[in-house]
Amino acid sequence: MSDYKNTLNLPETEFPMRGNLAKREPDMLKFWKDRGIYTKIREQRAESPRFILHDGPPYANGDLHAGHAVNKILKDIILKSRTLSGFNAPYTPGWDCHGLPIEHKVEALIGTKANRHNAKTFRKHCREYAQEQVNKQRETFKRLLVFADWDNPYLTMNYQFEANTVRALGKILERGHIVRGEKPVNWCTDCGSSLAEAEVEYQDKTSPAIDVSFAAVTPKALSELFNVELTTPVLAVIWTTTPWTLPANIALAFHPKIQYQLIQADGQAYIIAKNLVAEAMKRYGFADYQVLGEVTGQALEGQRFQHPLIDRVVPAVLGEHVTDDSGTGCVHTAGAHGADDFVVAKAYGLDIINPVDNHGCFKADAQILPGEFVFKANKGIVALLQQKGALLHHEAYQHSYPHCWRHKTPIIFRTAPQWFISMSQQGLLDQAKALANQVNWLPGWGKARIDAMLEQRPDWCISRQRFWGSPMPLFVHKDSGELHPDTQTLLEDIAQRIEAEGIDAWFELDPKTLLGDSADAYQKVPDTLDVWFDSGVSHFAVLSANDQLSYPADLYFEGSDQHRGWFQSSLLTSAAIREQAPYKTVLTHGFTVDEQGRKMSKSLGNTISPESIMKTLGADILRLWVASSDYSSEIALSDNILKRTVDAYRRIRNTCRFLLANLAGFEPDQHLIPTDDMLALDQWIVQQSALLQHSLQQHYLAYEFVNVYQIIHTFCVNQLGAFYLDIIKDRQYTCKTDSLARRSAQTALYHILQALVRWIAPILSFTAEEIWQLMPKSDHNPLEESVFLATWYDVPAIQSSKAVQDGKIETLITGQDLWETLIAVKNATNKAIEDARTAKQVGSSLSSVVTLYCQAELKNSLQVMGDELRFVLITSDVHLVDWDESQGEATELSQLRIRVTPSDHPKCERCWHHRQDVGQHSEHPTLCHRCVDNVAGTGEQRSYA
Repeated sequence: MSDYKNTLNLPETEFPMRGNLAKREPDMLKFWKDRGIYTKIREQRAESPRFILHDGPPYANGDLHAGHAVNKILKDIILKSRTLSGFNAPYTPGWDCHGLPIEHKVEALIGTKANRHNAKTFRKHCREYAQEQVNKQRETFKRLLVFADWDNPYLTMNYQFEANTVRALGKILERGHIVRGEKPVNWCTDCGSSLAEAEVEYQDKTSPAIDVSFAAVTPKALSELFNVELTTPVLAVIWTTTPWTLPANIALAFHPKIQYQLIQADGQAYIIAKNLVAEAMKRYGFADYQVLGEVTGQALEGQRFQHPLIDRVVPAVLGEHVTDDSGTGCVHTAGAHGADDFVVAKAYGLDIINPVDNHGCFKADAQILPGEFVFKANKGIVALLQQKGALLHHEAYQHSYPHCWRHKTPIIFRTAPQWFISMSQQGLLDQAKALANQVNWLPGWGKARIDAMLEQRPDWCISRQRFWGSPMPLFVHKDSGELHPDTQTLLEDIAQRIEAEGIDAWFELDPKTLLGDSADAYQKVPDTLDVWFDSGVSHFAVLSANDQLSYPADLYFEGSDQHRGWFQSSLLTSAAIREQAPYKTVLTHGFTVDEQGRKMSKSLGNTISPESIMKTLGADILRLWVASSDYSSEIALSDNILKRTVDAYRRIRNTCRFLLANLAGFEPDQHLIPTDDMLALDQWIVQQSALLQHSLQQHYLAYEFVNVYQIIHTFCVNQLGAFYLDIIKDRQYTCKTDSLARRSAQTALYHILQALVRWIAPILSFTAEEIWQLMPKSDHNPLEESVFLATWYDVPAIQSSKAVQDGKIETLITGQDLWETLIAVKNATNKAIEDARTAKQVGSSLSSVVTLYCQAELKNSLQVMGDELRFVLITSDVHLVDWDESQGEATELSQLRIRVTPSDHPKCERCWHHRQDVGQHSEHPTLCHRCVDNVAGTGEQRSYA
């Protein structure tokens, strides 16, 4: 027996089956860095059309979680795919560096505010801490294989950014959008500062719900109003879940159109909304009661009542915010602690009483419980009401309550002097709504979400009482409260100083330096700006300030919570500065959850850190998981999901490995076959690649990455793995090395690989680069230094074939239905052979003979393939016969039945086909005629497969 192994074209490649990603990816990062690939991309694309994705800055504090990885990977996929499409798509990453969380971290390091050395030193520590966090997070983002200008990120604490933040403030002020006022704002007692709407989240809270009576000062007047004669006290009853706000009560609010009844019970008369009487009486335990009279709330306006705890008479006022769906229909009104209360108080000219300090404690001069923290004071106030006989009911009440986004603690509403961006003074809110209509919101529900956020948008409180933040560098007259008349000039002067020295240039500034002799008449505003203002003006501070970028951005892309946060703050500030939206498209992704749909949290023990995934599986697995997930909703992550992702990766990797291995010895400049001369099957797969590429490009442009993944995976598994590659193995291995049949297949593989490596590059960045460095080189069409310097491959167009002149081949190329039929027949044949193997009727598919019982239409189609049908079905013999319902086994194809029998012919030692002609050549007694021709002759001829 001769050794024919050396006559076979066996696959060979340096591309390993196992990616060993966790260990090998860092080498590729070094390759990209050492060769300056990102810089070369920018240089190469300098004159190309720009595509600007503006980065929403993550907060510079703490370890990165899966949500961060999702965000950065998706952005990277977008920008790499746009680069492949020929765009200049730079990426300047950013970080949000100011704010309270960093203050807290620094306090833990150097002591509380009371123990700080000085504010300047404190800010220095904050800056150093934020920079440490940026450096730490940046390394993780790099490890995700994200391309960016990592050496030049934008940081909201950079001197230039801080200066531009001041300039943005000046422009908004100049356009009349900023006002100073005193009104209730969200207030975190832990922060000791006001909060933006985006810094508030709602959680369940148990509060004391109480019913409290306010005695009428002139009960006779109320008796006359209700047209009854009374000698008993008349009491208006309020219901509240914030007893601590009672010391600030200045009025009782009634709805002008609600019907109120005077109810006699337990020797007293109570005023309660008609629709709530029965519920209230039951709550108070009054089984017997009598309705004495009824009036509308309008009639009660101006009546006076005695505060139950303080020597204070409060009026009855009218308010549209009052309802009769719960409580008593009479609302305790504390103008210092509620937005509606404040509006009503101002409308009636009532003085606002605010007994609570910055940290949520009653002030020293408070008439009740001075120094007591408000939530702790609830118990004491309830006890005092009980002593005064004013408490009708008390129970624990669970409800949704606003909490500080950072501290997760309940907040209060508190009136304090603040600076606001007015939504109405210059029509800013209406303008923002109109601009939102011009933006492309993706997914579509994003438009409804931003509309809902803007619909009831209150004035934006932009001032904060903090140390670490961009300043509000304003001078206010000590007596009139008016801004300095040269404010705009002063702001630019201060901005230039900050640009050179940082925010300390303002905080350490002696007013006389700028104001001279008039300095004594003015005071510096000590507040810092809301961090959402910082990031919200990044379109001004970054996009407009960086020559590599441009305004407006083509895309903003963040999590769905940013309709409330960054998307909104950016829209409002851009509208205020330029009367233009800062973005053309806003794209949103969901949050990461576990396999059961639960939010990831350390307490549940269901978190999986990006670092742990990259250390064990590699960044490409993490990237593939992101791409394979429908990010428009919640994104599930678990060990099981990652295992499935690994399986999918291996299928794609092994497909690429097969392509590379079978291109061994292929020199494109010498061996590339003109498309018109290629075999029909090879032409078909190249055409399929071209069609898929067009579809993939559209999905990439539409940010539909799950479709990209599914198309690539399906192509590798079905069209390639289960059909094309399965078929060509015989031709690739057994035909003469330099034959048309083999070079045609290699040409197809070359075109497929050139396209496929680019398709996967935005997602599987390491794997694509690894493939790229091993691909066949061409002098006439040289490869770029990196796959990321390339554009989409120009897949050759298939026009017609010259291999056969009878027209049948062209029918195969253009007639997709026939190829789909061949795929279906092959699948049916595979199943029939597998069933026969299971029944131990045959061995391998090549030891089988397949008889196809076909109806006329199907038989005519299959006959085109002639003897080469056996290569498509990967069996030694195929018999096409007329339909006979009594023969063979039924298949899923209505026109086809199949019978599988073992071959009686000997097996060819070289190709393993069982053929009648094996042994008929004396010099090669173990070979079939086809192999003899390939070994010692001119080589077999193939036309189709």
